[in-house]
Amino acid sequence: MASTLNVKESKSSERTIVVAGLPVGLFNNHLLTTLVKSHFQDIKNEGGVVEDVIYPTRTKGVAYVTFREKKVAENIIRKKKHHLAKKIGSAQLTISHFGEKVFSSVNATLDLSVFRSQVSLISLVMDLKMEIPHLYFGPLRSSGRISIQGSFLDFKRLKESLLLKASSLLEENRNFISEGEKWHRESPRRSLQRSSKSLESPRPSLPESTRHGEMLVLDTDVFLYMKNKHRFYESTLKKFHMLCKERIDGEITTICIKSTQDDSESNNEKQVKKLIEKFSHDLHFKLRKETFILEGKEEREKRTIKSACEQLGLRYFQVLTNFYKTHIDIIGSSSDIYLFTKEVMKLIGQKVKL
Repeated sequence: MASTLNVKESKSSERTIVVAGLPVGLFNNHLLTTLVKSHFQDIKNEGGVVEDVIYPTRTKGVAYVTFREKKVAENIIRKKKHHLAKKIGSAQLTISHFGEKVFSSVNATLDLSVFRSQVSLISLVMDLKMEIPHLYFGPLRSSGRISIQGSFLDFKRLKESLLLKASSLLEENRNFISEGEKWHRESPRRSLQRSSKSLESPRPSLPESTRHGEMLVLDTDVFLYMKNKHRFYESTLKKFHMLCKERIDGEITTICIKSTQDDSESNNEKQVKKLIEKFSHDLHFKLRKETFILEGKEEREKRTIKSACEQLGLRYFQVLTNFYKTHIDIIGSSSDIYLFTKEVMKLIGQKVKL
């Protein structure tokens, strides 16, 4: 049963807006926060009393502004154009409802060197740029690696395209499904650590077969949340008698699903793939992530932040908390993440840089 405090605070998300387009690097964080608060308290800008401004956040140039009254937030969003201040170039801001964008941007480094023996990597990159024009491609390195940035959905298209192009290589050199390599499904309660290696847990190994199964690509954060906070993933694999292998590569997780049954049941692989894709797609638009940076902080401050997250994790059952050496990721619904973040800040007694 929710406490009075939780009921009251849960409504704060309705009074919160997301402000994007803030100038980065021109001013220190404190001054920019003051400018944002001043702008949205100005009646000329349809503003009102600002209770809180969260900046900086995980995304560069983005702040969260909470008003005392819900109608002020609605008025601000209704006003189409907002310019922060003439003295900083009259930066135009983009205003949206809190939690509207989730996992909207992916940054990753791809290794295209596996294609070097078959095609010109420069030509391959040019083709990919034409195929998915909304993705940003960095310079191609001599090692064959290239940095890519864009929306997850476009990045997913890119990954799937590369998987198709690499099908012949997968046949010759089974990097993903190799002889003597065991296929496993993980227990949903097992602690997950992000790395470039495959995640495995005890399951019967698959009999040797010439079929490769069905592959799908998911956002790593969505995958980890689905695996740890829902029974859907594990129960679906069990229901259709599937075994799978997962490979986490930064922001992207590649999954290969294979049936334990004979060829007559192979169509189930496609069905399971569709079910998991649909479920992950739904989560993609429901979840939000924030990150507490640990790198560069003193050990005492790190322990305080970790302790606060562990303590709150026992109360927020639907929030996934992933602990890493350099940071802590918290993933959940917009309202849960907002309240979780505010309570962490209260517990440590200061504004924590996200």
